[in-house]
Amino acid sequence: MKKTTIKKMSAAAAAVAAMFVMAGCSTAANSAKKGNSASGSTIKIGVNMELSGAAAGYGEQEKQGIELAVSQINAKGGIKVDGKKYKIKPVYRDNKTSTSGSASAVAQLVNNDKVSAVVGPATTNDATASIPNVTKANVAQISPSATDPGYTLDKNGKVQTYVFRSCFENNFQGQTAAHFANNTLKAKKVAIIADNSTDYGTGLAKAFKNEFKGSVVSTQYFQEGDKDFNAILTAIKNKGFDAIYAPGYYSEIGLIVKQARQMGIKSPIVGSDGMADPKLAKIAGANNANDVYYTTPFSTKSADTDATVRSFMTAFKNKFHAEAPTFSALAYDSVYMVKQAAEDAKSTNSVDIAKAIAKIKGMKGATGEMTIDAKHNPEKPIAIEQMTKGKVVKAYTVK
Repeated sequence: MKKTTIKKMSAAAAAVAAMFVMAGCSTAANSAKKGNSASGSTIKIGVNMELSGAAAGYGEQEKQGIELAVSQINAKGGIKVDGKKYKIKPVYRDNKTSTSGSASAVAQLVNNDKVSAVVGPATTNDATASIPNVTKANVAQISPSATDPGYTLDKNGKVQTYVFRSCFENNFQGQTAAHFANNTLKAKKVAIIADNSTDYGTGLAKAFKNEFKGSVVSTQYFQEGDKDFNAILTAIKNKGFDAIYAPGYYSEIGLIVKQARQMGIKSPIVGSDGMADPKLAKIAGANNANDVYYTTPFSTKSADTDATVRSFMTAFKNKFHAEAPTFSALAYDSVYMVKQAAEDAKSTNSVDIAKAIAKIKGMKGATGEMTIDAKHNPEKPIAIEQMTKGKVVKAYTVK
């Protein structure tokens, strides 16, 4: 997921300066020994998260997943390393949905708080802004929802040693949506409506186009924050398409669904994980949110949910009195990745933990069984949820 306003993106220059100033602070701290380790019987996990600002909705969901994972692990004795048990202490820092805020927050976590790993940020821009500081400090960072394909790679295409994610990258989502349109919806012609103000929307649209076997009769673009989509919908209405592919976030896609249905466009609308939020149906209106589908790494409606997934869903509902959202599940898995890595490495040192995260294989999580690939992306099943009358009624699983 990548969501940052145009105004916030303009702060990138300030963020770059902050990144390198803060990164420099860690030199002395790491001169004796690389990385951070547990202190006493406590291992710290830093949380660099969007707890305020434009993406706070995602950040708060991820915080809930982190809280649940930490409480479960600590209740069972904590992380077990060489016969010793370490309780997890989460250290939260609000990056305020800002790249400069993210760079500053993670510098405090790795240099002052001495965390052994970092979970977050939620968005690609904020997560990317924190990479120089975690790299300098030799501390692994797992983003639950940074989906841009280049997030785990440097500008030369080399894998970033300390950068991981627990979500899918955009190309896989776009390709899966194209297969679904081809094989399940039997669509021969599609129209595309995508957000061109972020790499998230344009990247998904490109991946879909490259994989779709039929013809794309029209491609229309909108900007983040747009409210009126009638001109776009009018332009495509008579193009004879079988489905619409609309990758984006619930805030805009909800309005597209609403206005399309009000205009009499009844074709299936397929989208991406940015739609995986109950607010989509509220914005679209329950009567309009029919024949709507979106890719997601987690679904409560999947027919083949295993014991791990069911356990997570039950525990989340008991703790927060609500159905577990996708972003909570991804963050929950991120914490368990740290636990798995520390126990596999038999170490609480951040360098050892990073090496072990890269070697995770067959870890069962709330979002399915995962293996980390050579580019630090998780290999695991993907779900496509179907919405009818504003409710998720079915999920298709693609492995």
